[in-house]
Amino acid sequence: MKRQKTLPKQYLKLRKRYPDVIESLDNLSKTVKEAGPVDERTAHLIQLAAAAAIKSEGAVHSHTRRALEAGAKPEEIRQALLLLISTIGFPSVSAALSWVDDILEK
Repeated sequence: MKRQKTLPKQYLKLRKRYPDVIESLDNLSKTVKEAGPVDERTAHLIQLAAAAAIKSEGAVHSHTRRALEAGAKPEEIRQALLLLISTIGFPSVSAALSWVDDILEK
């Protein structure tokens, strides 16, 4: 897998423990991404927003890294979250922005 260095430790542990499940999950992800015209950068920004909405710190970290790898600029990543203020509320967006900063400020 080309992104081996950026995969979260928990994902790697699950992939080792449940290889068939993770392979199926990876195949589903690939199939969904190929099902329409959304480019990889935009897909990761959408997934980042969803991760923020469900308050998943690990997924916010992961999709921040992947959005950067796909060419997203830090300002785009932050704006993707700011757009959520009226939907998920300022406290949730503020938390997600702090998780984004964990990655951007490394």
